[in-house]
Amino acid sequence: MLSLRPATADDVEAIATIWHRGWVDGHLGQVPEALYHHRRPADFRERVPARIGVTTVATIDAEVVGFVTVIDDEIEQLYVAAPARGTGVAAALLRHGEETIASRFGRAWLAVVAGNARARRFYTRHGWHDAGAIDYLAQTESGTVPVPSRRYEKDLTTARESR
Repeated sequence: MLSLRPATADDVEAIATIWHRGWVDGHLGQVPEALYHHRRPADFRERVPARIGVTTVATIDAEVVGFVTVIDDEIEQLYVAAPARGTGVAAALLRHGEETIASRFGRAWLAVVAGNARARRFYTRHGWHDAGAIDYLAQTESGTVPVPSRRYEKDLTTARESR
C-alpha cells in the first residue's frame, strides 16, 4: 500500500539511490557535460541530508519508492524508482508537493530539462504548463552549472480556494 511520510535521516541512502538513477535516466545526453562530473552516486548522498526537512518520501510496504522535495514555491526534486513508475506514486508525490506549496503560495514552479520528454508529458497531464525556456542553475560543490531547461508552472489558487 502506498503511503507518504516526511523523510528522515534513515532515508538518505534510499533517496540518494533513487535520485541518482532517476537523474541518469532523465538527464544523460540532455545536460552540459560539465555537470556529469558532479552527479556521481556519492554526490547525491552528500546533497540529500540538507534537504531531509523539506522532503517527503513515498513508501510501498515500508520501502522508499520515491520522493518530492519542496523549497518555497518550487518542486525542486521529484523522482520515483523505475519499478514504481506508472503506478501512481509520482502523481501522489506531485499532488503532495502542490498542496504543500498551495498553503503559502498561489503558483508553483519546477524546472524540467528541455530534452526530458517523459517528464514534460507527465507534468502537462497533471495541469502544469510550459512557461518558457530558462537556464536552471544546477548546484555543485564548486558553484553552479547552467542547464537548458523549461520552466513549468501551475496556478494553485483554485485548489487553495476549494478548501
